[in-house]
Amino acid sequence: MWINKLKIAIVEKDINSMSKLLDDIPKLKDKQEMQTAVYLLKEASSLVESMRDKTKTSMSKIKQNLEFLKSSQVKPSHTLDISL
Repeated sequence: MWINKLKIAIVEKDINSMSKLLDDIPKLKDKQEMQTAVYLLKEASSLVESMRDKTKTSMSKIKQNLEFLKSSQVKPSHTLDISL
């Protein structure tokens, strides 16, 4: 049951479900279940790393866009001009 839930979480890319499942890893009964769990945990780790890298790239692009927008804005003058 736990292994099936982990498979579903990986396919759906549901990080929250994966985290909850990893908090409650049951005692696995036989070698086959253990091997399957190890494979799925490696896959989950790979998925999380991939998503982390995509997030990092997106955040970097957003930062560059914000810097560009800030540089293209006209900065207001802080001096008081009272000439007529």
